[in-house]
Amino acid sequence: MKKFDKERVLLAVAGPVIALAVAFVLSAIVLIASGKNPVEPFALMFEQAGFSDIQVLIVNQASMYYIAALAVAIGFRMNLFNIGVDGQYQLAAMMAAIVGVHANLPAVLQIPLLLLTAVLTGAFWSGIAGVLKITRGVSEVVATIMLNSIATAVIGYLWLPDVFGVKVGNNNTTGEMHDSGWVPGIDMGAAGEVYGLVILAVLLGIGYWVVLNRTRFGFDLRASGASETAAAASGVDPKRMVLTAMLISGGLAGLAGLPILLGDTHTYSLNFPTGIGFLGIGIALLGRNSPVGIAFAALLWAWLDKASPELDFHGYDKEIAVIMQGLIVLSVVVSYEAVREWGLRRQQRRVGAELAAGHVLGATDNTTKEVAGR
Repeated sequence: MKKFDKERVLLAVAGPVIALAVAFVLSAIVLIASGKNPVEPFALMFEQAGFSDIQVLIVNQASMYYIAALAVAIGFRMNLFNIGVDGQYQLAAMMAAIVGVHANLPAVLQIPLLLLTAVLTGAFWSGIAGVLKITRGVSEVVATIMLNSIATAVIGYLWLPDVFGVKVGNNNTTGEMHDSGWVPGIDMGAAGEVYGLVILAVLLGIGYWVVLNRTRFGFDLRASGASETAAAASGVDPKRMVLTAMLISGGLAGLAGLPILLGDTHTYSLNFPTGIGFLGIGIALLGRNSPVGIAFAALLWAWLDKASPELDFHGYDKEIAVIMQGLIVLSVVVSYEAVREWGLRRQQRRVGAELAAGHVLGATDNTTKEVAGR
């Protein structure tokens, strides 16, 4: 491997490693300040990761985190901040659940119909922000945050009994979907079932890498994110790329809730997971928008979620995991900036050394020519 490639790998790995180390240290300080053992909670959570049933829960949760983070990463690649992934996936999951209740096709048609419904709903909801940005210059951050609130209101309306809602005790639901729309899981015996759509998450990660690194569209997307002016000079329409990126980001976001919807709950209710879209932001940051990095970050987040309940039985607050997640996000921002500055200084020193070497070589050549001329 070339020296330049080694440095790129070092810079790519240094940020996440530093962020995690700082987050663990700061979490330990929080535990010490509260009079707790700073090591035992982490030991307990690591111990939980060895149980097969917890491993299944971690993989299932990570599949949703992974898809949500990919949706965020698409926007990041274009220098767009799609903060509306949470509203997009919740609204998409509800629409898919409603279609799953009222349509009863063979499984070979029903499941693709539900996937398409989720993708189109998420893309439509994020597309609103995209249109506002390219036509009125509205920041996608502001637009998507507002659309999150509107999505919550729309969901509340659709839950009304005289619309699509079905009351089950005190719980608002959309009713149970027809079983032709259920996606069978991977049986792991006593450990439970891995969601069938975990495979979809893997395929999306592969597709994300191929599109960004092996297609003209991916190049245009990355070029537009790096410099709209330079991209426009090469013939790329920046407004079209903004809208396209928002549509793709929203479409991916729409799929984030389907692993649990089609693999477990089979209905959209008050108990449906929330906040996945916001967690996807931190996961995408920690994974540096890389499909492999995001996968590890998603597994880390899922481990913190699923292993932390054990802390309650040992006198520790499980919220230590939430604190860690927040500290990881803060540490990511700081460490990446530090690593970027370090990399920039190394590059400047290397270029300076090469220029100096070239100057010396040029001076030597001139001297040689003068001597030869005499």
